[in-house]
Amino acid sequence: MPISSDVVYANRKLRPTPYGSVVFGVGRDEKGPLSVDVLRADGSRERATIAVTSRDWPIENINGVPPATVNPPPAIAARIKREQALVVAARQRDDDRADFAQAFLWPLQGRISGRFGNQRIYNGTPKSPHSGMDIAAPTGTPVKAPAAGIVTFAAPDLYLTGGTLLIDHGHGVSSNFLHLSRIDVKVGDRVEQGQVVAAVGATGRVTGPHLHWGMNWFDVRIDPLLVLERINKP
Repeated sequence: MPISSDVVYANRKLRPTPYGSVVFGVGRDEKGPLSVDVLRADGSRERATIAVTSRDWPIENINGVPPATVNPPPAIAARIKREQALVVAARQRDDDRADFAQAFLWPLQGRISGRFGNQRIYNGTPKSPHSGMDIAAPTGTPVKAPAAGIVTFAAPDLYLTGGTLLIDHGHGVSSNFLHLSRIDVKVGDRVEQGQVVAAVGATGRVTGPHLHWGMNWFDVRIDPLLVLERINKP
């Protein structure tokens, strides 16, 4: 589409890239069909309708998690709320870098030990669906940037997520890496695809070392595995 077009999805105006594309995320429980409205500079309008394929979401039972991370006392709950607010704020960055257009790479190689969207039950207590993909690996395994971007958040010791790193890929698309044992970059750094940015750990609410890789479009959580599938598609 012409880069001068106005494009709207879910009441949010999308910014076209220099080559005339837009990006947006679709949430786990979105039923569809979705509508994307385009208003061209010449006054013509178009509406694209997109079907959403339903998915089955298995239940994952996770036992052996420290009880205070499942049902935290009031003081800890307040800390978690403050920390999560900082992460949410970092995800609101919206600039015109198109780093997200790269074919994303795996941040490390390993067995997928937890999948996006699955309902999680910790020590018998139902919690929110899993917000990313878990990749099993030993503590200290290097974590590489799956695409280029800007570091927008880096903290070594959040209560639930432990070592936590966010990389913004432009146009509201971001990656988050949780439970890290080490973070090698700082807020404001520009990182390139394949650059080592951190190391796998077992910090926060975990039962063993692994990398949690999540992706967002602003506040919409998306499945990294689906983004990786773009590698083999035109």
